[in-house]
Amino acid sequence: MIKQGDTYTHKVKFTQADVVKFAEVTRDFNPIHLDQEYASKTIFKKPIVHGFLSGAVFSMVFGTLFPGEGTIYLSQEMKFFAPVFVDVQYEARFEVMEVNTEKHIGIINCSLVSSDGTTCIKGTAKLKHDKQFV
Repeated sequence: MIKQGDTYTHKVKFTQADVVKFAEVTRDFNPIHLDQEYASKTIFKKPIVHGFLSGAVFSMVFGTLFPGEGTIYLSQEMKFFAPVFVDVQYEARFEVMEVNTEKHIGIINCSLVSSDGTTCIKGTAKLKHDKQFV
């Protein structure tokens, strides 16, 4: 059972192949993600990972690891604070802020933090899980 105050972490690293696949699926071919020369002329100096690919780690964790299978995503709010780059180690962090046991709903803060401690994404998710939020 998941309760208020519970935490979870998951390490993640994105590859350029991940970025290319995401671009192909979403049709988002913005050169800031795919073109080294183009990206070198931006404030980031190199290609960045799509924001929603970066944030998709939250969905993966919720659906497969914490709370896991059976999770229903009700909402997700995200704010982007710093770029995410390929081949850099990140840690997705989760903290359960609230549990409504009557409705089997949890409110979870989530963030993506780089290995140097920079917070890249912060957000809050609302999830339903009949077996975990009881």
